[in-house]
Amino acid sequence: MENIMMPVILSGQENTDNKTIEKNKIYTDSRHYKKEKKIKNRINENNMSMAIDANSQNEGLARICVAAFLTEIDPTLEEMNDIKTAVSEAVTNSIIHGYEEGPGKILIKCKLKKHTYENDDNTYTIDSIIKIEIKDKGVGIDNIEQAREPLFTTKPELDRSGMGFMFMEMFMDSVTVTSQVGVGTTVLMEKKLSRVVKYEQN
Repeated sequence: MENIMMPVILSGQENTDNKTIEKNKIYTDSRHYKKEKKIKNRINENNMSMAIDANSQNEGLARICVAAFLTEIDPTLEEMNDIKTAVSEAVTNSIIHGYEEGPGKILIKCKLKKHTYENDDNTYTIDSIIKIEIKDKGVGIDNIEQAREPLFTTKPELDRSGMGFMFMEMFMDSVTVTSQVGVGTTVLMEKKLSRVVKYEQN
């Protein structure tokens, strides 16, 4: 019986540059696997945006939606928990400090850029860049540098730890904060993930 080469990871994404990148068809029905050329070089991009009310019940919703968006790159449990924690801290900051637990909307945008390329040892590598933007139109931050200091909080009466930005910086590769008093705050977080996947022989 002829050996059939197929990747372990299934993907429904299409190539962004069909002139230089070959399309790789993968069938999810195990009865109809078709032999295709190995992955050569593929770049995919996916985007998601959502708006939620600024209340504490939606903090968990934001975590779940971002996690679901990232399932296509199959991150490890630790990587997923890192990202979910950073999202949770950013959303909580908007609720508690941005809107001061009052009404408002929080906009969440996610961008996933995935570069898949073949190696010389019957494996392929998936490099991913994740960008997450969390934006509010709340009271804004007067002193961003001070706000990012560990243990600093403007709500000590609420037993806030003042560790929100520190956790974001700990779990993400980069965190950028822009804010204007009376206009709102935007937090942009970025994380890079990479993993190697083996082809299966059937």
